[in-house]
Amino acid sequence: MIRTVATKPYDDQKPGTSGLRKKVPVFQQQNYVENFIQSVFDSLEGFEGKSLVIGGDGRYFNREVIQIALRMAAANGFGKVMVGQGGILSTPAASNIIRKYQAFGGLVLSASHNPGGPHEDFGIKYNAGNGGPAPEKLTDRIYARTKVIDSYRIADFADVDLDTVGTFSAGGMTVEVIDPVADYAELMESLFDFAAIRAMFADGFTMAFDAMHAVTGPYAVEILEKRLGAPMGTVRNFVPLPDFGGHHPDPNLVHAKELYDLMMSPEAPDFGAASDGDGDRNLIIGRGIFVTPSDSLAMLAANAKLAPGYAGGLKGIARSMPTSGAADRVAAKLGIGMYETPTGWKFFGNLLDAGMATICGEESAGTGSDHVREKDGLWAVLLWLNILAARKEPVKAIVEKHWAEYGRNYYSRHDYEGVETEAANRLISGLRAKLSSLPGKRVRGLTVETADDFSYLDPVDQSVSSSQGIRVLFEGGSRVVFRLSGTGTSGATLRVYIERYESDPARHGIETQEALADLIAAAEEIAGIRGATGMAAPTVIT
Repeated sequence: MIRTVATKPYDDQKPGTSGLRKKVPVFQQQNYVENFIQSVFDSLEGFEGKSLVIGGDGRYFNREVIQIALRMAAANGFGKVMVGQGGILSTPAASNIIRKYQAFGGLVLSASHNPGGPHEDFGIKYNAGNGGPAPEKLTDRIYARTKVIDSYRIADFADVDLDTVGTFSAGGMTVEVIDPVADYAELMESLFDFAAIRAMFADGFTMAFDAMHAVTGPYAVEILEKRLGAPMGTVRNFVPLPDFGGHHPDPNLVHAKELYDLMMSPEAPDFGAASDGDGDRNLIIGRGIFVTPSDSLAMLAANAKLAPGYAGGLKGIARSMPTSGAADRVAAKLGIGMYETPTGWKFFGNLLDAGMATICGEESAGTGSDHVREKDGLWAVLLWLNILAARKEPVKAIVEKHWAEYGRNYYSRHDYEGVETEAANRLISGLRAKLSSLPGKRVRGLTVETADDFSYLDPVDQSVSSSQGIRVLFEGGSRVVFRLSGTGTSGATLRVYIERYESDPARHGIETQEALADLIAAAEEIAGIRGATGMAAPTVIT
């Protein structure tokens, strides 16, 4: 039986670059989930009888929303839904399933690296048929629909058994509960030299992988321990929990401090890594050295040919604007295209689909390639393992040799989290107002060369994305970038990115915050962060 249920719109269902993210109690309001899902379906065309993929990171409220989504998919005319066993699908795995089985699209239930639990974060986003996040034109249509929606369609049938792999009939629609790991593991095996990595582990190579009680636990156990032969216990915190064990599943140096401390200790294994809530971010640490996401992108690109899946070379490299320019020098040496985009993986999707780029990355620990249309945490870890197996050198040696060849980009991101939204907006508006007065100005001994608000012309579809971040560039190539992030659910997050390029190997051993001290002071003087936010220091420094 299919019902049409009358409803009233909510005014806060605008999806960002990562979908709709709110606190769980917001999603639990009457018809809130139904309104958004129906608005997604109402904004699509031509899906009748076709397949939809549904899965999430296992956070609190995941299973309940999947049951609602299944009933609504049946009522709206989808012919089949593929859903991960237990409601689990990492974001890159969902992208792979959409692409491999040529599904019409997918619903990914996650709030990425944000906390989970009854009073924490939840999210829903729609991925298109290429496996990537919905383009801006579609998210605009979805939002417009949420503002006027007056009814939704839902079928009445018993909850689907999400824990049993198999095919079921529900509401006239086929529901296939699939192994969430198998297809993804098969894809990884096609890209990397598993035999060489297996031999490296057999020779005594040691590793610690922190799954943070998030979605990559089952994937990492299957691939690292079962297929590659890493010792049992290599993967830590591998059981996905609705509240991520009470921790923040963000693989940075604050929330993965236990792993960082281990890697800096005398008992450190050879390699350390972690991934986040939905499996699309990564943390890379060698014994005694943290590899920044920006450096990791550059080093993966420089060494990608060592992996079978990239032996033919790269078509191009893409990075988000706030990401350091380390990858730019790799692209120049390889003689391939280099693309600087706004933050948001959907911008990479156009380049990947057009065959213009192979490897992409963001400074926020997201790295990936054209194997899917999402960033992919475990993929980055496996590519690092492939490089280590091929080069037979420790991480620290690889990093230092890369700096000697290409120079070092000292780089840091200072996050001011939970800033009152109006205060954050005033700060950015104030910066925009003074852009024209900054060039030529001396700030903390540094001369501003140019200042702008980054705008991007997409080389594929010619679309323009404006107001993507305030850039202040100093003579000598140093820069500071100010940007508000849309990945949180409470207040605003101000991100300040600080970068200095150093070509002299004799100066590559300076501590990062020391090397950037004058730029950090200049950023404060230009923006007046303390006065605007009331915060004396960043919440997180990475």
